[in-house]
Amino acid sequence: MAGSERSTSNVASVSIIGGAFVLGGLLALGLVWGGSYLKGAAEVWQQSSRSVTVRGLAEREVTADRVLWPLNYSVSANTLAELEQQLSRHEQLIRRFLSERGFDMAEVSVTPPRITDQFSFAYGSDRPDDRYRAEATLLLRTNDVEGVREAVPQATALVRQGVLLSPTYEYRTEFLFTALDAIKPEMIAEATADARNAAQQFAEDSGSAVGGIRQATQGYFSIDDLDSYTPHIKRIRVVTTVDYALE
Repeated sequence: MAGSERSTSNVASVSIIGGAFVLGGLLALGLVWGGSYLKGAAEVWQQSSRSVTVRGLAEREVTADRVLWPLNYSVSANTLAELEQQLSRHEQLIRRFLSERGFDMAEVSVTPPRITDQFSFAYGSDRPDDRYRAEATLLLRTNDVEGVREAVPQATALVRQGVLLSPTYEYRTEFLFTALDAIKPEMIAEATADARNAAQQFAEDSGSAVGGIRQATQGYFSIDDLDSYTPHIKRIRVVTTVDYALE
């Protein structure tokens, strides 16, 4: 009987030891597998975070292809009838000046005159000699940029004929560039290439290689005068922001 109990006890001990061994093996296997999984996940996370964000710039200088030339003039008279005659006479003088320089009169438009009764704002000895004053603007809208550039300094000929011009900031000559869509693709390609060059330099410095584009953002195109002395020359700029993967 005692021998039987010892035998049963030995079997139980062996079972416990075997179970512990199996459990320990499974636990070890789980730790190994878990460690490998965590290592792989860390490598994936680290790889996904390897990127560089750079900006690329493209610039061009172009010549304006359209110009707006407003010739603002004013006249004064004591009667409205005389005022109208003065407006008509000065308009014809300006039109003749432009026609003699080869501009198409179909490109010319005239604004309605702004008439002021100067006696309404002054009394007694402060009143001006002429009661009425009128302003009008004759606008030339043309693609003949060089023709306008040559004609602008010659406008003093109108002054000698009695035309009172008002070349203020409000009535300044404006040079425009309207062919932006034609050069947009090339400039975007140039800006992207410039961004990749910057990314390549960064990658070389960090011992990496430039991968594919993860994200890209195109900036706004800006068109500005080259300077205040050459408004007919425009500087066009665009900046792109590109996020490259690093390998």
